Amino acid sequence: MRAFAILAGLALIGVMAFTIFSFTAAPAQDPAADRPVTETLQARLKRLPTDYRSWAQLASQYVDQARVTGDPSFYTKAEGALATGAKLAPADDTVLAGQASLAAGRHEFAEAVRLAERSIAVNPYGAPAYGVLADAKTQLGDLRGAQEAVDKMLSLRPGVPAFARASYAAELRGDKTAARRYLDLAQNDAWLPADLAYARYYLGELALHSGDLATAGTWYAKALQAYPAYTPALAGQARTAALSGRLTEALDLYQTVVDRLPLPQYLIEQGETRLKAGQAADWTLLKAQRKLFQAAGVRDDLTWAEFEADHGDPALAVRHARAEYARNPNLVAADALAWALFKAGEPAKALPYAKQATATGWQNPLLRYHRATIERALGRSARVEPGFDPTLSALARFS
Repeated sequence: MRAFAILAGLALIGVMAFTIFSFTAAPAQDPAADRPVTETLQARLKRLPTDYRSWAQLASQYVDQARVTGDPSFYTKAEGALATGAKLAPADDTVLAGQASLAAGRHEFAEAVRLAERSIAVNPYGAPAYGVLADAKTQLGDLRGAQEAVDKMLSLRPGVPAFARASYAAELRGDKTAARRYLDLAQNDAWLPADLAYARYYLGELALHSGDLATAGTWYAKALQAYPAYTPALAGQARTAALSGRLTEALDLYQTVVDRLPLPQYLIEQGETRLKAGQAADWTLLKAQRKLFQAAGVRDDLTWAEFEADHGDPALAVRHARAEYARNPNLVAADALAWALFKAGEPAKALPYAKQATATGWQNPLLRYHRATIERALGRSARVEPGFDPTLSALARFS
């Protein structure tokens, strides 16, 4: 899902390409303030090893790199940088916000909330901490608390990070008009190519999940015009090609995507497109990625619940889904548990979770398809989304 697009893959997002480094206050001036502004953080820390804010900024850069590259080893580097910063200034708001961001990156959302709230207690005007708080509360299913954090962030520092989170909050309550309006604001506010690509990409995602493939394709192309290296937009083009029936084109695009960024979400989408094209799906790399993320302390039962339900062992899917829901009872986790229970032959147990997943008005075609399928299995009348292709369900998940 979008708030952690990078946390859960790129998810969770979720959850945002814009972490605290993008808008953290600069370190305090030092006697060598006339040094070139191009000095790297590593060089600065070699010169000023007690600059705890720079350690926090370096950690945030590492968290960004983990999300952007899909390499979870950057989380370990971030942990080391934050440990140094915390020894120097354990109560500094930027250090605490960095720790919160790292916890969210590892899907430790309750811990992320605790640390973000500590950061806010130290500095109530620190917008970055409110961003992490909004993301983590969304993952914990506290949408009201997440909205409050988003509103505070908007009041403190309106800009791309705040507008993007406000868009997602609106989307979760079913207000696509507001979601689109906030993304328009993000696009208008963006001046970095990557920020502009991000806003355009999610405008494409809104169109895609509304069934408007042509508009989605246009936005993905505009995202790549702004920033050609923006892999999510290339993945968006692969989705539109697959959902339009252009499977050969989609597979070519997916190969480029996973060569650049072999995240679980993209690997699953590629595998489903291969199956749709009559080819065998190879999940070897996907399972290798799972081990890498586990080794780096990233707990992602959600991805594996969804994967096992659609392509593996339903009983294992139920175990993963229950574990995810117990920690993070959000809309997507409720849907994953509902679908896992249904695939395991327990539609009556699945229905309450399917109802929870669709209770806010979120117009997510996958969630609505799952609920309708479960209700039909129980002998109830239910409308299945017209044109929805369950063989490409991963492509309907919000990335």
